[in-house]
Amino acid sequence: MGASVTIESSGIGRLLGGYLGAALLRRKAEQVREAAAVNSALNGSIAEGIIVGPVADKRVSVISTNPHSLLVHNGSRRHFIRPKSSSPRARLKFRVNGQVVYARLVDHPGYIGNPFLTDALREVS
Repeated sequence: MGASVTIESSGIGRLLGGYLGAALLRRKAEQVREAAAVNSALNGSIAEGIIVGPVADKRVSVISTNPHSLLVHNGSRRHFIRPKSSSPRARLKFRVNGQVVYARLVDHPGYIGNPFLTDALREVS
């Protein structure tokens, strides 16, 4: 599930003091995309999947296509992570400090979130 912000011509026009045509609206969206990529750089491959949608009906969306975007953007509560398979032999496999670790269950403490798209929109406006 990805995350997105939508830029509306009327809303950003009020901030900037005038109407934004399609070209200027798209340019603003590209600036938001670039800022979001920088803001999310610490979160692996998320920056690579940030795209600008088409300008339609005086609005344009900046979208992060990475399936983890929403969790990174909004954060998550404490939760348990289990293997996909229900087999009693199933294990999770990951690295901790360079060591390969196997576990039947991981108690994830949650994540406060990094609203990289919202922050980028504020930076550019």
